[in-house]
Amino acid sequence: MTISKDILTSIKNENVIIPDSALLNLPEKVLQFGTGVLLRGLPDYFIDKANRKGVFNGRVAIVKSTSKGDLKDFAAQNGLYTICVRGLENGQTIKENIISSSISRVLSADSDWNEILKIGQSPDLQIVVSNTTEVGIVLLKESIDLTPPVSFPAKLLAVLYARYKALGEAKESDIVIVATELIPDNGKKLASIVFELAAFNELELEFINWLKVHAHFCNSLVDRIVPGKPDDETLQKLEEELGYNDNLLIMAEPYRLWAIEGDEKVAELLSFKEVDKGVIVKPDIEIYRELKVRLLNGSHTLTSGIAYLAGIDTVANAMADQAIKSYTTNVMQSEIVPAIPYEVPGDEAMVFSAAVLDRFANPYIKHLWINITFQYTMKMKIRILPVLNQYYKLFNKVPVNIAFGFAAFLHFMRSHKKEENQYFGQYDGKEYLITDDQAAYFYEKSKLNEADYVSSVLSDHQLWETDLSIFEDFIKSVEENYNNIIAFGIKEALTKAK
Repeated sequence: MTISKDILTSIKNENVIIPDSALLNLPEKVLQFGTGVLLRGLPDYFIDKANRKGVFNGRVAIVKSTSKGDLKDFAAQNGLYTICVRGLENGQTIKENIISSSISRVLSADSDWNEILKIGQSPDLQIVVSNTTEVGIVLLKESIDLTPPVSFPAKLLAVLYARYKALGEAKESDIVIVATELIPDNGKKLASIVFELAAFNELELEFINWLKVHAHFCNSLVDRIVPGKPDDETLQKLEEELGYNDNLLIMAEPYRLWAIEGDEKVAELLSFKEVDKGVIVKPDIEIYRELKVRLLNGSHTLTSGIAYLAGIDTVANAMADQAIKSYTTNVMQSEIVPAIPYEVPGDEAMVFSAAVLDRFANPYIKHLWINITFQYTMKMKIRILPVLNQYYKLFNKVPVNIAFGFAAFLHFMRSHKKEENQYFGQYDGKEYLITDDQAAYFYEKSKLNEADYVSSVLSDHQLWETDLSIFEDFIKSVEENYNNIIAFGIKEALTKAK
């Protein structure tokens, strides 16, 4: 049987959290632009959890803006879907199966636009959530009278204008707009485009003032690995375990964070935050961005070349290798934690790092190291150089693990072959594709002999946009590690890093 509201009472599996039928009749308090698995596995997860605890008491109406895919599964399953949470949390194995009833319906922007505008006019509506990818928050000067407008910001402006016309200055007109797109200052950028579009559409000054007072645009940071629908074999096993079929089933790791930048009014409207420590509403969320970028992303980046050259395919498998796990732990806790270029309490950073190690060890998430090397150079510059600079300011000595990470990076990026516009590296008889905007640069540098290659790259001010030679003995340490990798292999060289 396929999951729907009609079979909920037939599910007898005690390992499945089943919603009460009353939750299927809650009012629509959220308008969500995007049907993707991240939204269903994070914001919608929190809303469902709050509803089950009698806190938020509202459902999510989703807007599907693209023509890809169809809505038949959402309709057939009454918006119900299973979230299978698998992984480690505080060293403990987590295994949860939750039937989420957070979604009330999914509407097509192309065919249901008037209905979407009606939702915008409702005093029940409190929140708009978006994840339209990085290309969604862009300015397209267009009329909001189109049915529908093409761009997401214009769609949003049309909804907000309809709300203003219907509710005016009523207290119920207040609305929170939370952008989750993976760009800096996502909420602020969305707001700036909406205001520019309002001017382009020559909307009245009274509405502009209403926007400033009643529409609360929030930056946010989302952090949860939600791989989505599993492969056919895994899905079949899960459905046998659950006792029903689910065409919308998704998997997610236990870790969850939705940090939202907002004041007390925003916190009041986002009442679901009360039910889970993973929802944070604060006036400044920069600390959470720094923790994620430096500890999770930074340690990923530094370890990626080492693990891949060592012949390890996934992050979880690397955490089962004692040498790689020790490296990742040491670089994170001994070198990155004390040198995050932002004021972070040491204990908070260490707690976060412990959670990151649990996440890396999750056997249910198959995260390939070769994929993490995508745009390797840019990641080293953005994620690691600020930490390196801060480390020298504080300690004025070589961070040995970061230096080894640089040596592995240089080995990985040293390409030996070009085919059309693709560049390939080779290590220990294994050839691999280098997916990096700087691949052509490294191909030319790789024509240098081994003795000159490292110093030439690390001394290139234009590449790094800084002078790495100012860090005492850093280039020398990277060269020594680089030569050890040649002489002894990556795993033994790692043991010799000092």
